[in-house]
Amino acid sequence: KKNSAPTDHLSSTAMASPSARPVTNEPADDLAQGIIPTAKQSLRDLFIWKQRVVVSNAYGETRCEWQKPDKFMNPISLFAQLTPKAWLFFIVGWLAWVADAFDFHALSIQTVKLAKYYGRSKSDITTAITLTLLLRSVGAAIFGLAGDKWGRKWPMVFNMLVLGLLQIATIYSAKFTHFLAVRSLFGLFMGGVYGNAIAMALEQCPSNARGLMSGILQQGYSFGYVLAACANLGVGGAVETWTIVFWIGAGLSIAVGLIRMLFPESQQFIEAKKMGKEASSPGAFWRETKVMAVKEWKMCFYCIFLMTWFNFYSHTSQDSYTTFMLTEKELSNTGASRASIMMKVGACVGGTIIGYASQFLGRRRTIMGSSLMSAILIPAWILPRGESALSATGFFMQFFVQGAWGVIPIHLNELSPPAFRSTFPGVTYQIGNMISSPSAQIVNAIAEKTFITLKSGHRVEAYGPVMGIATAIIALGIVFTAMFGPEKRGRAFENAVAGVETASSEKMAADDADEEKGRVELAEVSAQEKK
Repeated sequence: KKNSAPTDHLSSTAMASPSARPVTNEPADDLAQGIIPTAKQSLRDLFIWKQRVVVSNAYGETRCEWQKPDKFMNPISLFAQLTPKAWLFFIVGWLAWVADAFDFHALSIQTVKLAKYYGRSKSDITTAITLTLLLRSVGAAIFGLAGDKWGRKWPMVFNMLVLGLLQIATIYSAKFTHFLAVRSLFGLFMGGVYGNAIAMALEQCPSNARGLMSGILQQGYSFGYVLAACANLGVGGAVETWTIVFWIGAGLSIAVGLIRMLFPESQQFIEAKKMGKEASSPGAFWRETKVMAVKEWKMCFYCIFLMTWFNFYSHTSQDSYTTFMLTEKELSNTGASRASIMMKVGACVGGTIIGYASQFLGRRRTIMGSSLMSAILIPAWILPRGESALSATGFFMQFFVQGAWGVIPIHLNELSPPAFRSTFPGVTYQIGNMISSPSAQIVNAIAEKTFITLKSGHRVEAYGPVMGIATAIIALGIVFTAMFGPEKRGRAFENAVAGVETASSEKMAADDADEEKGRVELAEVSAQEKK
């Protein structure tokens, strides 16, 4: 029998890759229609080891079948499948994500220093985090659409250079109001990094290596945190040293922007352009955007909902953790920084391993298992005292928190409409970020109004209980959301670009023109009849 080819328009299933297997698999029931039936089908599929795949033949006829998941492969052999060019693109995308994370965490890990510098409460300082996260969704939309229309290269170059300049502007913000204004603008440009970075990094990865590479890519965020914590540890605990960390972040962002200038445009984007006309049409671009929004609104809503949970998950469990160790656990700046570094080393390891496992266990099963493990570890995460114990439990907590996150880049890419693979992941991720933007501020506000008494007799702010309860609720929310959600593991990454007039988009434009012409003719006939 003939090999099956991927389809692209069905939403609650995996898609066959270009190297699909011969059609000798067990037939599966058709995809359910409607939200409730689809959720029920997704729940049933979760307990079936085989993977539901939609395949089509050369005549466009489609059917569902069960396929066995890929076998575990040696990570070294998966690495070897990437070409040197694919490695270069992956590394640059990863570096952009590292720089993005460093710039963000340069503020969150220095909350205590900044509160003393500006003479404000820690809750006031975390207002800057809220504003940054609020505006990231706007930046994601702007730079994501730019990346889908004009390519991944120059939007990312501009984005990274401006980020570096805004880090410098933060340093020279003499007043707290200036500081908040700059951080708000910073959030706008920070939001543009994620979508273009993951599209650039993962588009050229072979299908069976994506889980592993997705985990490594996502942990660029954790590695950025580690670098920021190391910088904070290196400069010491004096209040005025916060500016040095921001200078380092500025240099890192500008360097990544300059490096990106040296590499060509994404091959997928170039080939997609060649498949259409030489110049893309603004009219076609916005028509396709509108069609995508109407056709994929359920998928958009699901991904935004999932990303809201995930952003609450990470920000609640990490943004105030250094403050928690400095206040409730009474560690020094050096001890808290070392424990934070160990915590994020766990995140880097967990994200890579669990992202790799998702290629074989499934995206949703992996997310659910990691989230449940993090919920189980919460008491061990907040109750110990001393740097060593907190470092160990923080390591394993973030191993599973960021392990679940390690699946997200490839999961979002596989769920994305092909022509919007830069816009869709970035916008859904950043809208989730926007909704969860007050998370650090909420934790700080509640903790500063709630107190516990330590064995030493000191009465301190209750960061531990607040973070523990919130993280438990969020982890369970992620489990139930993923349980009923779609999955497209193994989907082919088609060469498509928004705004390029293909035959289908030309037909759509012609249909629109005919419809408009018909309306004009009808109006003329009506006018003549009235006369």
